[in-house]
Amino acid sequence: MNIKLFENKKVRSLWDGEQEKWYISIVDVIEVLTESPNPRKYWSVLKARLKKEGSELATNCSQLKMQSADGKFYKTDVADVEQLFRLIQSIPSPKAEPFKLWLAEIARERLEEIDDPELGIERMMEYYHRKGYSDKWINQRLKSIEVRKELTDEWERSGVKKGQEFAALTDIITQSWSGMTTKQYKQHKGLKTESLRDNMTNLELVFNMLAEASTTEISKEKKPKTLVENTKIARLGGSVAATARKKLELESGKKVVSKLNAKYLKSIKN
Repeated sequence: MNIKLFENKKVRSLWDGEQEKWYISIVDVIEVLTESPNPRKYWSVLKARLKKEGSELATNCSQLKMQSADGKFYKTDVADVEQLFRLIQSIPSPKAEPFKLWLAEIARERLEEIDDPELGIERMMEYYHRKGYSDKWINQRLKSIEVRKELTDEWERSGVKKGQEFAALTDIITQSWSGMTTKQYKQHKGLKTESLRDNMTNLELVFNMLAEASTTEISKEKKPKTLVENTKIARLGGSVAATARKKLELESGKKVVSKLNAKYLKSIKN
């Protein structure tokens, strides 16, 4: 979880590495905009009203576990930047426009990164350095992001839809090479809402990259046009990495898929 500041007020945010987007606590946004003494109650009433009006935001908003003031983690309604723009329209507040500009700044940074990838790399390196990761791990993680982007670009070309279809294919690749679904892999590492890739060892990142890069190359050759065809290719790509993983485990006597997570990774010195 990350804490972003708007006018010195905390706004809890969480980066979803799978969908590559920020999710922001709706209650925190309401507290900033309304200065209500009970933002949860305010959101409850507003949510009920939006549901009656048929708003997709009220019915489709996600829930993620975020740390509360008492230090415990609770399920919290969250929205991405696009959803928040729509939500703000339903909240009368003199801070609405400044907050929109704040959200636009988040979006602008993303656009700058698209125009100049080096900016994105610099920001990502700074982000992981602040988190305490080693330079060696960061370099590997950045390479994995590049490989992932090539895969998602290929999926889009093949007509795969972002969101559930991306997640389903990712799950197939993960299970094919590691023997675990994404959910099982996270449980294996003791994770909840954290990014799986941010908790992989260097070796796990290598095999995950091999699986995704293989999927990309096979897709380029076979040119799938349906989700079913992409599913078959995802399994093929994952199986390439699975074969290599099993060979390495046989020769080294060590398992590639590890219970080690970010706490361990951050303890390793450069």
